[in-house]
Amino acid sequence: MHALINYPHIASMVFDTPLYATPTLVQSVRTVLEPRLLGKASDLPSGISLDGGNPEEREMQRLQVVGRLAIIPVDGILVARRGTINAACEELVSYERLRTQITAALKHELVEEIVLDFHTGGGHAMGCKELADFIQVSKATKPITALVNFAAYSAGYFLASACTRIICSPTAGVGSIGVIIETYEVSRMEEEMGITFNTFFRGDHKNDGSPHEPITDQAIAEINRKLDAHYASFTQSVAAYRGMDVADVVATQARLYNAEDALAANLIDEIAPAQDAIDGIAQRYASSSRSSSGRSIRAQARALDAKCQL
Repeated sequence: MHALINYPHIASMVFDTPLYATPTLVQSVRTVLEPRLLGKASDLPSGISLDGGNPEEREMQRLQVVGRLAIIPVDGILVARRGTINAACEELVSYERLRTQITAALKHELVEEIVLDFHTGGGHAMGCKELADFIQVSKATKPITALVNFAAYSAGYFLASACTRIICSPTAGVGSIGVIIETYEVSRMEEEMGITFNTFFRGDHKNDGSPHEPITDQAIAEINRKLDAHYASFTQSVAAYRGMDVADVVATQARLYNAEDALAANLIDEIAPAQDAIDGIAQRYASSSRSSSGRSIRAQARALDAKCQL
C-alpha cells in the first residue's frame, strides 16, 4: 500500500517561491505534480519520502572516504530541508545534510581534501547562500574541490563557486546564474467546473499569488521584489567567491556554459575528466599516506567507522 503523499506541500516548495533552478528542472517537477494537483492522476508513485527517516542517522552516514579524499555527491534537486523523491522525478538532496556531511569530512582524521561531486540543475534559493558561505569558510580548514560531473547549474553553481577550485568535465556544464519564480493558477478551470473558493484574510499580502484567482499587480510587484533580492544575493556572492566583478557575473544572464566557455569566463578553474581529476588530487596525498604505517591507518579507520555508526 502506498503512503499518502502531501502533494500541496510539495507544490509549495516548487511554486510561488524563489528557485535557483533551470527552467528544465522546474518543468520536470511540474510534470509530476500537475496531474496530481488537478486530480487527473490517481496513482501514488512509489519511492517518495518527505521525512527522510531518522535525521541524525541519515546525516552521519554515507561519508565516502577514498584514500585521503572525502567524496560527497551533490546530485538531483537541491532543497532546504531533507527528503527524497526517487521514482517520481529525481533525488532530493538537502542543504542541511550536505552541511553535516562536509562537517563530518572536516573532522575526519584521514581526510585531507573534500571533493563535492556535482550533477544538479539546482533547486531552492532558501538555504543555498547559507551553505555556500559555510563552504567558503570551511575551505580554510581543508581544501574543498568542486568536481562538475556533469552539471552544476544555478544553486549547484552557487555552491561550487564557493569551493577552493572548480574542475569541470570536458562535456559538462555550469552557469544558469539566475533566479526564477513560477506561479500556479487554476481559476479558469475551477470556473468551468462550477467551483468557487471564497478566501477571507487579514493583511494585504496574505493572499498574494492565490491559485484560485488571476494574479494581481500587487502580487507581481512582490514577486519582482523577491527576484531582485535573490538575484543580487546570487550574483554578488559568486563575484565575491570567484574574485570577479559583479557586472561580469550579471553579464552571464543565466546562460548555460559548456566547459571551454566557462573556463574563458572564469567560472571554472580547470577542465579534466572526472576520474583523472580524482586521481590527480589523490596522487598529491599518496606520499604522505605511504609514510604512515598501514597498521595505524587501519586502526584509525576502524575507530572512525565505529564512531560514525554510533
